[in-house]
Amino acid sequence: MIKKKSLGQHFLNSPKIISDIVSAGKVGANDVVVEIGPGEGTLTSALLKTGARIMAVEKDDRLIPFLQEKFENEISSGKLILIHTDILLCDVEKIIRGPYKLVANIPYYITGQIIRMFLESKNQPKLMTLLVQKEVAERIVAGNKKESLLSLSVKIYGEPKLVRAVGRGAFSPQPNVDSAVLNIENISRKKLEGVEDKKFFEMIHAGFAHKRKQLLPNLGDLYKKEDLISAFEKCGLDPKSRAEDVSLETWIKFCNTILR
Repeated sequence: MIKKKSLGQHFLNSPKIISDIVSAGKVGANDVVVEIGPGEGTLTSALLKTGARIMAVEKDDRLIPFLQEKFENEISSGKLILIHTDILLCDVEKIIRGPYKLVANIPYYITGQIIRMFLESKNQPKLMTLLVQKEVAERIVAGNKKESLLSLSVKIYGEPKLVRAVGRGAFSPQPNVDSAVLNIENISRKKLEGVEDKKFFEMIHAGFAHKRKQLLPNLGDLYKKEDLISAFEKCGLDPKSRAEDVSLETWIKFCNTILR
């Protein structure tokens, strides 16, 4: 099977890694699982063995006939639904209704888009298990205590955890970067505490607008200086702080303070 570079196709071929992904996703017979980019169906096969119902979304025209033939019986029985489309053009609510999990080896160049698309959808997945670039996974988890737009965008909805690193040899062809299995669990909107998603993201985008600048001047385009100073004091936030040094909990407290 020829891989299409424009689609970022690096097919996973390690049985051990595939087993670890399925385990990390806690996939069981009663689950509905959305898989993005099934490729040659290696991960799809492992997911089907759990007894779960799989909805696989594939963009590549050339792979559809291959997948239809390989999984003819599973498609006929309804255990596998193969959807030929670009996931980024989909309306999540129209693809699936009811509880589901997202388990996928996604093209790395659309990682951020995929994560935000599903976390911000009205019908959020119960759990997301994704094979992503290792550097991106580490940035999301923010083990170095330095937050980013991406890490905060994930943490406001769920709890990210780096499950394991994945070597380049687990793929064909080999990518130029290291990979990792990332879990996002306990997904909900509870942390927003009544604040609109739009308002929260507007605030953190402003906070990170000029990374080298302190937070106070970055937020000056959105709010009056005296209101900002008052909110900083109420939240115990140093006016000289930079966006990357502010925890999610403090961002939420600040957001609630400045908007009320």
